[in-house]
Amino acid sequence: MADIFSAAGTSGARDEQWAGEARSAVRCGAVLSALLLGVDTLSGQLTLWRCALWLGLGALLTVVLLPARVTATADRLTARGLWRARTVRTDLLVSVRCVGGVAQRLVLRDRLGGRVEIDPQVLVANPPLWLLLDDAARASERRGLLLCGTTALRTLARRVDGELAQSVFRISGLR
Repeated sequence: MADIFSAAGTSGARDEQWAGEARSAVRCGAVLSALLLGVDTLSGQLTLWRCALWLGLGALLTVVLLPARVTATADRLTARGLWRARTVRTDLLVSVRCVGGVAQRLVLRDRLGGRVEIDPQVLVANPPLWLLLDDAARASERRGLLLCGTTALRTLARRVDGELAQSVFRISGLR
């Protein structure tokens, strides 16, 4: 248990599941391209432009499914997408909102105008990331900066605690 939390020290933390999710996105794009190419080949309609179209469609699916890479330090949270990185100063947070229905997103805004949008499941699955964000958000709240979002953070904290408890039970064989 101490190993989980020691990663949230001063050096920072990152989304440990990102590599697997990125591989899955690439696999999905490759499978789609292979299926479309296979259907065209079997029907005898495969041409160079259709091949390029199916490969492009597979690449587009990969880009759409590719998750942002989330990293955090004691005072920053960064989400790196394919073309840009967005950073928010977590020690200067002014709002935290949970938006969306099926695909929930956590939107963090800081006093300097920074804005990051991430999947809350990334924080639930990575306790070191959550600890860094939670500590910095509490500091923002103590300073009187965080005026909107304490409820969203408490809800997320319950989810993280529940997932961590389930992991402990699973590892110990109690579940």
